[in-house]
Amino acid sequence: MIEIAIIAGVVFFYGLVSRSLLKVNVSAPMFFVAAGILFGTSILGLAELNPISKVGLVVAELTLVIVLFSDASRSNVSGLRGDSALAGRLLVIAMPLTIAIGVAGAAVLLIGMDFWEGAIVAAILAPTDAALGHPVVTSKLVPEKIRETLNLESGLNDGLSIPFLLVFIGLALEEVSVRATDTVIFAVEQIGFGGLAGLVIGWAGGWLVSQAIKRGAMTWTFQRLAMVALAIGAWAVATGIDGNGFIAAFVAGLAVARFQPSFGGPILDFADREGQLLSLIVFFVFGTAAIGYLAPLDFGIVAFGILALTLMRMGPVAIALSGTGLSRASIAFIGWFGPRGLGSIILLLVVISEEPNLPALDVAIAATTITVLLSVFLHGISAGPFSVLYGKKVAELPPDAPEFGPVGKSPIRRSG
Repeated sequence: MIEIAIIAGVVFFYGLVSRSLLKVNVSAPMFFVAAGILFGTSILGLAELNPISKVGLVVAELTLVIVLFSDASRSNVSGLRGDSALAGRLLVIAMPLTIAIGVAGAAVLLIGMDFWEGAIVAAILAPTDAALGHPVVTSKLVPEKIRETLNLESGLNDGLSIPFLLVFIGLALEEVSVRATDTVIFAVEQIGFGGLAGLVIGWAGGWLVSQAIKRGAMTWTFQRLAMVALAIGAWAVATGIDGNGFIAAFVAGLAVARFQPSFGGPILDFADREGQLLSLIVFFVFGTAAIGYLAPLDFGIVAFGILALTLMRMGPVAIALSGTGLSRASIAFIGWFGPRGLGSIILLLVVISEEPNLPALDVAIAATTITVLLSVFLHGISAGPFSVLYGKKVAELPPDAPEFGPVGKSPIRRSG
């Protein structure tokens, strides 16, 4: 019970000083990860939490289910179409390139890791978490088009990275176990059955809720709870039919987006309250285990973490956005603000739990952990100041610059 009391105390204390901390660029994820490290077994030893215990993993998985569903349901996917669809370029071009460069980087820097295990690490680190750089996607100094690009990319790339991860895990297991002969086929089935379950449940549930709202039959509270039920229901049904629950939750969110104008408020309300609390608990629990996860740390792992946030992200972004007319400052700004956070943490925990026999798992854990830790603090600290500097740069651009073009808007997931 002491761990529950500590988490409650951390939430309460952060609430007391939250506005003051944000003024000095201390984000909620930074605070909760730091608190987890402090109270964890490596320092004070008061919170002995196992992130991959049965309870811990369920909390983490439910958190990702809610995040995937809410982000997908709130995303304005129309912003992915057209010649100036910057987020579409980031998802279709930059993300696969980031994974490919990540695989190459793992092969060079992560000692003892084979090709497909390196691919697993690259897929885990593919999702971005705009909530870690919340001032970037809310600052009026940053053009709305740039803010929406980062927001939409973050909302969709976590769900799109999961099929890559499933296939890579299957191929990695093919090399280490005779019993894994059909693993790749199984991964394809998980993607297909998961997507089908999500589509059916999301569309049918979204239609039923929209009709109930039109008739005035639902209270606000149960509009929120209905969204949670759809997300968790899609996850559970897909798992029951040998599909992937995360893909189901993501696809269900995309299906629900078809009816989003009818009940977008409840989705936002839940994600910005209960969903945020779950996310911060995951950051805290990750912090308690982070120091232990870094046991295999060496120069190559640290270099990989640094490159994952710079060259492996910024290079593909520059390639994807070439020809758009954006200034160098804009491309560099978008490239830097690709934080790795909640999605990467939970995907790592799932891999640890479900595939504990991967030969270089300890190296994969360390590489992911150092990358996320660096991202939580570097992106959290730099979000405010870099937004100001970038704002000064774009203020010098002509009014007809691509940065100021029209853009659809999606709601923003908060960080604290």
